[in-house]
Amino acid sequence: MGSLSKYRIVYQGLSQGVHEFDIDVDNSFFENLEYSDIKKGNLKVNIVLHKKSSFLELDFQINGNVELLCDRCLDEYNQVIDYEGKLFVKFSESAGDLAENIICLLPSEHELDVSHYIYESISLSIPLKRVHPDDENGETTCNPEMLKNLDNYKIEEPTEDENIDPRWNDLKNLMAKNNN
Repeated sequence: MGSLSKYRIVYQGLSQGVHEFDIDVDNSFFENLEYSDIKKGNLKVNIVLHKKSSFLELDFQINGNVELLCDRCLDEYNQVIDYEGKLFVKFSESAGDLAENIICLLPSEHELDVSHYIYESISLSIPLKRVHPDDENGETTCNPEMLKNLDNYKIEEPTEDENIDPRWNDLKNLMAKNNN
């Protein structure tokens, strides 16, 4: 965890006001997080810290890309990350998280580890469906050989003319009714 020390902000000696920090996130960041499902990335993190008398306000700007596996063709691709967010730090005798962007630290603390917040922000910026982006013509950039193999396993939908159990139609109508 020693290599994550550059993601700690020592705020105790800072004067009240605005302070700016620039941090590079690379492959070693993801390798040093045991829980990371991202293995490679190259990102720039800009943190603007507003130190107030009773709390800290941090504005995060994260830009770059991470390497992911495509859910469709299983090839690696680069996912662009563009994140903006705020984190508030309050000081209290009971440390912990209060809300999604508010944490409490003990008054005796003197530094803030932002590595977990950076990782969470990157993870939340990744779309749920991880697929290669389309090209300028709207065509997929997935591995064409894998897409061809997937087409061999495609199941055709039954046509209206085929004899379908009427209970399925009733179920479809019920689902359509509940969705409205």
